[in-house]
Amino acid sequence: MAMVPPIDDEGATPEVRAVFDDIRRTRGVERINNFWRVLANDPASLRRTWDSLKSVMAAGALDPLTKELIYLAVSIANGCQYCTASHGAAARRLGMTKEMLGELIAVVGMASQTNRLADGYRVPVDEGFENLF
Repeated sequence: MAMVPPIDDEGATPEVRAVFDDIRRTRGVERINNFWRVLANDPASLRRTWDSLKSVMAAGALDPLTKELIYLAVSIANGCQYCTASHGAAARRLGMTKEMLGELIAVVGMASQTNRLADGYRVPVDEGFENLF
């Protein structure tokens, strides 16, 4: 159960309604997800989070599926059920297959394991790894 109630369209302030309208327009959808409806309890956070997400997930050097796969991987690693479900659905809509999901989960698990090993042993970073760009 949410700590605060989701804001429906009728209960939305003009500021919240403007964000909801932008979400609908940008995503080409009619339904506003629960995440945005709960976040609408704090209109400033709603606006800031939507603007940031819209910017980060916009077309760029990475294609939309790659961005969703990254978002999904981080959501799995962070244990966020909601974001895993939401971005998993988005990745499926963009072409993620069952096989891709299996490999993604394997990579997340492997990265988590080797990250913990490297951190636990306090492995020093190799000289050639530090200046990639």
